[in-house]
Amino acid sequence: MKKLLIAAFISSTLFAYAQHTLPAASPRQTVEQQFSTSKISVDYGRPGVKGRKVFGELVPYNKLWRAGANGATKITFAQPVSFGGKTVPAGTYGLFVIPTDKEWKVILNKDAQQWGAYAYDEKLNVTDITVPVQKLSEKQEWFAVELNPLDENSLDMVIKWDLAKITVPIKVANSEVMTKVVEKLKEIRQIERDAAAKK
Repeated sequence: MKKLLIAAFISSTLFAYAQHTLPAASPRQTVEQQFSTSKISVDYGRPGVKGRKVFGELVPYNKLWRAGANGATKITFAQPVSFGGKTVPAGTYGLFVIPTDKEWKVILNKDAQQWGAYAYDEKLNVTDITVPVQKLSEKQEWFAVELNPLDENSLDMVIKWDLAKITVPIKVANSEVMTKVVEKLKEIRQIERDAAAKK
């Protein structure tokens, strides 16, 4: 009977602990921002500096990097965009970079499902742009991607880690067409509001 009680106690204790999870070494995060008539989202792993020398050692210069940790960083555009001045169709892409001390090449690749950059195929690249590196005045401990709106049709994607920061401008593709679409949508919304007010 005593053994049965001990076994039951151990079983219930293990069950209680099984409901808890330990924090991930590089927690996953998704950021999302309203953009024109849709949204942009980025899903990525967040490594920490943890006392290491990041760029030039942990992340070697002039070599492809997954722009985060674990699975490839994914960026999703729900409508066509101008990514650093280059038109990109709607879709989900793997986001990779090739960093140097002064600038980073930012790459969008059709394969967004790979682990890290081990299966990276340059032939699947959709576009790439090169942007300058800015030096941060304070250390960014955890790798971070921000989507900072500038207006209804443009935003800056900002990537920061350790003492490095880059900015990629993202705008609506075919802005003249999208402006007309937005105007029509606003007219429809006003008609709906007017009709609701009359009820």
